[in-house]
Amino acid sequence: MSRNKNLGKKGEDMAADFLIKNGYHILERNWRSGHLEIDMIASHEQTLIFIEVKTRNTNKNGMPEESISESKIRSVTTAALKYLEGKNILRIRFDVISIRLHTQPEPEIFHIRDAFY
Repeated sequence: MSRNKNLGKKGEDMAADFLIKNGYHILERNWRSGHLEIDMIASHEQTLIFIEVKTRNTNKNGMPEESISESKIRSVTTAALKYLEGKNILRIRFDVISIRLHTQPEPEIFHIRDAFY
């Protein structure tokens, strides 16, 4: 597994633990439809949440959440529409979990609710 994939997996594991500790129920991880992917799908307080996880070892290229492009947002929302096909879901939300591993003594985890749309 590549270094970036290892970093991404580590961040997704940390994000899942964080969400579970905060009362979220993880429904899917790395959900795919063709070339589309959603890092995590969870439910919380009668809301279905599509979550993009971004993890960084340094701030050299900016904060993790700053790396989410318009193209990525379109990809996640298109994937969400695919996931919702045939389901009767009333409330959805798009969140970002930003993880900064370089902070001491512990990594910083930021949960950005309603990050887009």
